[in-house]
Amino acid sequence: MSSDLADGAPPRRSSVVRDLGAAGIDLFVGARALYGVFVQTLYYVARGRRERGATVRQMHAIGNQSLFFVSITMGFIGMILVYQSGLQIKRVIPDFSLLGATYLELLVRDLAASLGGLMLATRVGAGIAAEIGSMVVTEQIDALRMCAADPIDFLVVPRFLASLTMTVVLIVWAGTVAFATGAITAEVAFDVPLRTFCNMSLIDWGDVLTGLAKCFAYGAAIPIVSGYCGLSTFGGSEGVGWATTRAVVNSSLAIIILNAIISTASLLVFGAT
Repeated sequence: MSSDLADGAPPRRSSVVRDLGAAGIDLFVGARALYGVFVQTLYYVARGRRERGATVRQMHAIGNQSLFFVSITMGFIGMILVYQSGLQIKRVIPDFSLLGATYLELLVRDLAASLGGLMLATRVGAGIAAEIGSMVVTEQIDALRMCAADPIDFLVVPRFLASLTMTVVLIVWAGTVAFATGAITAEVAFDVPLRTFCNMSLIDWGDVLTGLAKCFAYGAAIPIVSGYCGLSTFGGSEGVGWATTRAVVNSSLAIIILNAIISTASLLVFGAT
């Protein structure tokens, strides 16, 4: 007989089950609240009375202020990917005729959107959660509600519209930068001519539509998840820090899940290419 049973305490297995059940309930409650924020955001996009010019200001904050970070990061990622791919091709079959075509297909279909989305989740998501969370702990959100203004309409919707637009623009630009740095790397490291590298023979409409679907999905997920994390902030300045961390983690997780869903749907609709 174990000491737990001898002392009359419940077995440890029940404690594990209780913890798992509590985690499952918390996950369900959080998912339901997040879905509520998403539904209200879509409603206020069509019927809201938000401040004029708020969306333009958020487009500047999300797009212009993220341009340098996204460009530098994707530029180096493009160089690394092409260089490592070229090394593997050189070891197996030293034929670089399809290096650019394969790399461009991967960029259009997945890499540009997924890597760019993850970078925006760290910068944009953290900024949204920190800003809204600070307004919660300083009771500015309560002041909005006292003025009969919905915080989702005035805070989340402008960021949602701005992110939806600027995420697409930034990812297209980031993919262009990554392809350009990859082309330079291929020419310098493996003597691949620019004309040979710029090969679009493997690109089809399925790749383009899949990439655009991921851009719009990520652009919608980041402000929704981050806005929810900001609105659920509690506990003062420490709570703002936790909300920012949750926003980055949950936005990145949402991007990974959406990537799997969209890629699977694309495979079923367009088939393997």
